[in-house]
Amino acid sequence: MSGTVIVVTSGKGGVGKTTAAANIGAALAMMGPSVALIDADIGLRNLDLVLGLENRIVYDLVNVVEGVADVRKALIRHKHIKNLSLLPAAQSRDKTAVTPEQMKAVTDDLKSSFDFVILDCPAGIEQGFKNAIAGAERAIIVTTPEMSAVRDADRIIGMLEPHEIYDPWLIINRIRPDMVKRRDMLDVDDVLEQLKVDLLGVIPDDEAIIVATNKGIPVVMDEKSKAGRAFRDVAARIMGEDVPMAAAAEEEDWFTRIIRWFARARG
Repeated sequence: MSGTVIVVTSGKGGVGKTTAAANIGAALAMMGPSVALIDADIGLRNLDLVLGLENRIVYDLVNVVEGVADVRKALIRHKHIKNLSLLPAAQSRDKTAVTPEQMKAVTDDLKSSFDFVILDCPAGIEQGFKNAIAGAERAIIVTTPEMSAVRDADRIIGMLEPHEIYDPWLIINRIRPDMVKRRDMLDVDDVLEQLKVDLLGVIPDDEAIIVATNKGIPVVMDEKSKAGRAFRDVAARIMGEDVPMAAAAEEEDWFTRIIRWFARARG
């Protein structure tokens, strides 16, 4: 068995990348595959908080690469999602504590036991980015519909290809149809025109994410959340299912454009 290693990245901080990584990993695990999440943001770990696992950390990524602990001893299994495990980042070290070669060794080890290994990449393009992409085979780019976030996403896309990570997926996060209608926010076509990559999901702005994060519960576990449903749809598409892009918010007229675009793209 050999799993797939996916890096979730953005370039710009604050676009919801960690939330996306946590919820994609959780949604995949809820569908049946085994998933290992790796927090690659050494010194600024947050993935454990989103998953509600902060009080169960004994060993971390740096302990693993330094040989203090075996990677499987460092993994924390989620309390409610049995197929989901987390390898947390070290909080008191910096990104130079891990090399790209060490990160690749960790991901190679984990993908022999897990169907998916998902890395939460730190913002920026320095050492942390180089570490996170070292063992990745696929990439998910997270952006918000803002010019600065889209520009940074475009730069990240250009940096993936030299590392042999081709055909990245795109998630457009925190879409607000009311703002798009007023032309106060970029729409999906605007973003795709600039980035020219495959659209994996559109996540509506949803206060349920804030509530879920504060509780340490992935929003995909909230059946009523539109964002949770959108992340579950993203996981289904990663698994190869043909899921309509507008499934998270059929009542919004704006999302009809996404359905038309997605149908054209797949046709």
